[in-house]
Amino acid sequence: MKRIYFTLIALMATLVVSAQTIEVYEYNTDGSLKSVPAYTSTKKVKVIFKEIVHEYVDLGLPSGTLWATCNVGADKPEDFGDYFAWGETTPKDTYDEESYKWMNDGMDTWTQINKYTVADGQFAGRWYFGGTFIGDNKSELLPEDDAATANWGSDWRMPTHAQQMELLKSAYTETEWTTVNGVNGYKITSKTNGKSIFLPVAGYFYYGSIYNDSYGGYWSREVHPNRTDLAWRIQLGSDYIGANDHAMRFYGLSVRPVRK
Repeated sequence: MKRIYFTLIALMATLVVSAQTIEVYEYNTDGSLKSVPAYTSTKKVKVIFKEIVHEYVDLGLPSGTLWATCNVGADKPEDFGDYFAWGETTPKDTYDEESYKWMNDGMDTWTQINKYTVADGQFAGRWYFGGTFIGDNKSELLPEDDAATANWGSDWRMPTHAQQMELLKSAYTETEWTTVNGVNGYKITSKTNGKSIFLPVAGYFYYGSIYNDSYGGYWSREVHPNRTDLAWRIQLGSDYIGANDHAMRFYGLSVRPVRK
């Protein structure tokens, strides 16, 4: 297991403009100035803020994909973390069609999705006009719409559908339903090197409620090719885990990042 310090955020706090005032400069990860709040102190201070350390495991997979040990928003492998609609980067209180980010204003049906639209033959969708496909043909999330990248930095992404399928392929790993600190989920162990990760069954958000009855899901970063309103995911429950599954994009699901 390796530790990665993927970025340091700001600060620089050594400019004293009076005997008791220190200006603390805070920067974004791209180097731009974020804010210049003023603090009162009797001494010169230098402050350094560090991002959370995110760990990953090399399961010896053919693709070289490295899987994070925690969900986005979690501090431990068994923590549920945050829930995200597909293509959104912040959690929210309600997960429905009307509140979905990539829905035309004032609309609440799947046909009104306006980003990440593929030629799926669903002619009722607004990505068709007169039977002709007019969508953007983006089938994979851009980094700015990827919950892993937006929350953890540019080294991290949500997995592709192929990476999720590889993770659960019986030739490479074995899966075991187990409990970690009272939390149910799946331990996924490499057949190559014996290392493992744990995926808690965190449930999912639908409208204003969370459903957690020994069931959950993990988003990929890809749209389903036959339905623009669906995205690939890992589905898991007490008696099943598989990656060849999909869900409505407005659902609130877990995100487990990957890196190479």
